[in-house]
Amino acid sequence: MKFSWQKGTTQGITIRRFLSDRGLSHRVLSRINHHEGQVRVDDRKVQLQAVVDEPATVTVMLPPEHPDENVPPSTGPLAILAVDENWLVVDKPAGMTSVPGPRDRKDTLVNRVKGYLMQQGARDLVPHVITRLDRFTSGVTLVARHRVAQGLINPQVEQHTLRKEYLAVVRGALAEDHGFFTGPLERQPGTNRQWVSATGKPARTEYWVTARYAAATQVRVRLHTGRTHQIRAHFAAAGHPLLGDELYGGPTTLIERQALHARALGFTDPFTDRAVTYCAPIPPDLQQLLATLQ
Repeated sequence: MKFSWQKGTTQGITIRRFLSDRGLSHRVLSRINHHEGQVRVDDRKVQLQAVVDEPATVTVMLPPEHPDENVPPSTGPLAILAVDENWLVVDKPAGMTSVPGPRDRKDTLVNRVKGYLMQQGARDLVPHVITRLDRFTSGVTLVARHRVAQGLINPQVEQHTLRKEYLAVVRGALAEDHGFFTGPLERQPGTNRQWVSATGKPARTEYWVTARYAAATQVRVRLHTGRTHQIRAHFAAAGHPLLGDELYGGPTTLIERQALHARALGFTDPFTDRAVTYCAPIPPDLQQLLATLQ
């Protein structure tokens, strides 16, 4: 991998600080410091502690990441929404786990992305899932194709500036057409559920009603934080669990999984400084649910 940035001023700065300011992670810089890669200023190889006090092109060259042999590639289908040398945007189906774990180590989203990258002849074979979805939540998912992309997007993840919007169908009639849930969330003892608790982590969920049915409401939801099960837990705490969400008490007669779909994802591409947005189509089971409710 090779990445270049322009230093346009005469102000002195160390290479480490310059690259850190550009978003390179401490881990990447540490690896460069241990000779896993190199930095060049124009045509000169330099160390991270070197000071540059003139306009120059700073280039970082890194070897490929070592793939995890315990993560086998899968040749299962992958619904690709967009791809370039830094990012892979995919439409994850409901029922697929995002990353390998005790439930599945051979055919998760990561396994399929690794298989796709191998088929494309890519050198970096360590996918980094940036926007991880629950197993039974479908929709748009962002994957960084290498560790530099992961490091550069992390500030937007940590500052909650990625624009994540969902389609959800909840039980009952919401009183307001637009509102917020702000209850702090933490894991409910002895369960896999999250619940609202004064000792939980801050969480903020915004919603807009987009359709009302006899016994359910369709909503557009925007996450302003990224807590586990945030949408599911907030609506359940308000007395409106998602349809199909058995874990949170949602009715399961009309759909076999939580009625939740990651509809759109927007972020600023740190490599181009352009705002981009990607959308995933509504899957057939949710289309059938909405048709049934009408």
